[in-house]
Amino acid sequence: MTKDLTKGSVTKNLIFFTLPMFVSVAFQQMYNLADSIIAGKFAGKQALAAVGASYPVTMLFIAIALGAGIGVSVVISQFFGRKDMGKLKTAVSTSLISVFILSVILTAIGVIFSTPILKMLSTGSDIFEASKLYLDIYIWGLVFLFIYNISTGIFTAMGDSKTPLILLIASSVLNIVLDMVFVIALKMSVAGVALATFIAQGAASILAFMLLLYRIKKMNITEKSERFSFTIFKSICFIAVPSIIQQSFVSVGQLFIQGLINSLGTDVIAGYSAAIKLNVFVITSLNTIANGVSTFSAQNIGAGKIDRVKKGFKTGVMLNSGVGAVFSLLYCFLSQQMIGMFLNLSETGAVSAGEWFLWIISPFYAAVAVKLVCDGILRGAGYVRAFMTSTFSDLIIRVVLSYILVNFMGEYGIWTAWVVGWLVSTVIALSFYLSKKWVKAMHS
Repeated sequence: MTKDLTKGSVTKNLIFFTLPMFVSVAFQQMYNLADSIIAGKFAGKQALAAVGASYPVTMLFIAIALGAGIGVSVVISQFFGRKDMGKLKTAVSTSLISVFILSVILTAIGVIFSTPILKMLSTGSDIFEASKLYLDIYIWGLVFLFIYNISTGIFTAMGDSKTPLILLIASSVLNIVLDMVFVIALKMSVAGVALATFIAQGAASILAFMLLLYRIKKMNITEKSERFSFTIFKSICFIAVPSIIQQSFVSVGQLFIQGLINSLGTDVIAGYSAAIKLNVFVITSLNTIANGVSTFSAQNIGAGKIDRVKKGFKTGVMLNSGVGAVFSLLYCFLSQQMIGMFLNLSETGAVSAGEWFLWIISPFYAAVAVKLVCDGILRGAGYVRAFMTSTFSDLIIRVVLSYILVNFMGEYGIWTAWVVGWLVSTVIALSFYLSKKWVKAMHS
């Protein structure tokens, strides 16, 4: 079912459109959490550290997939808003062909360079082999990651946020069940965690692809369409490439920070591995609401309804800030219980490192919530330079300050640099939105 977001109540549209997306991401993050919880509780601190050491590399691939999905979603949303169904169909096939080729190329690169990358990250000898095994299995599933993200992104662009929810619930449940079978019952440790993700993601990808083809066929589009359009490909790239650079820059920054963390010992790696999964759960949730705002904005921009976009910004900030505040309270006051889901509390060094991470960064989730909504509006308007600037400033500050402060404050300096980067980038993103230059950008 597709939904036209250019009509009706702005608040109701955004709430009912983003709610399934939010729940979808919650389930997706649940099985990511399950990987780490089961690894830490049933395979030990070193297994959790091994998964955590390769985590920034897997996040880099996810970032590229998300960036590509953003470009596809914005372009298709605008075609859908204009009711240009022939070009919409061409955009769908162009997107699927492009990302399949991209995923094959990245798989080849990943297989060749996985060992050098882990060495560059100062991965400890006690966890190196396990980290490489996890990463290699993950890399072979990249084609599933890309096809799944693009397929569900296309559903969302056409106003259907329920189908991705159903797919993610099924995938999450399957992943968790396989985690328990492979790690707890069959004692496969890190390999079991990776295989569970590979199989669950593969099944969800194939099903999403088949449903998408069925949905397009069922629409009975009579307008002329092409299998592949270089014009539409360029339009997608105009949004996708900056988004990929943006998303990838975040992950590359994380690679540098992970290298610092890996040099601080297994306790800090394990504590960070637990805390970063909790943090990613929040940031991904906030980003999902912002992506909903982006789709809403793109459809209304396509229909020329700028006032609705401005109302969508206010609603998006309200929703996102509320979600951020809830997690801030949860992580500040129940930090030990949160970290204790991943590690036995007897591992005092690792637990303490994870708690300090949460205490320092979680009070600032509301600021990130505002930044991401601003980015969503700017992206939906095609004002790519603005949201790239806000994100790049965040990462540059975060990485540079981390390398400076770690010499004086250890891991606490890294966590502090995180907060400073967030605050500066929030001010920049909000300034771009308030300047209203994004309105002019959509006409250029």
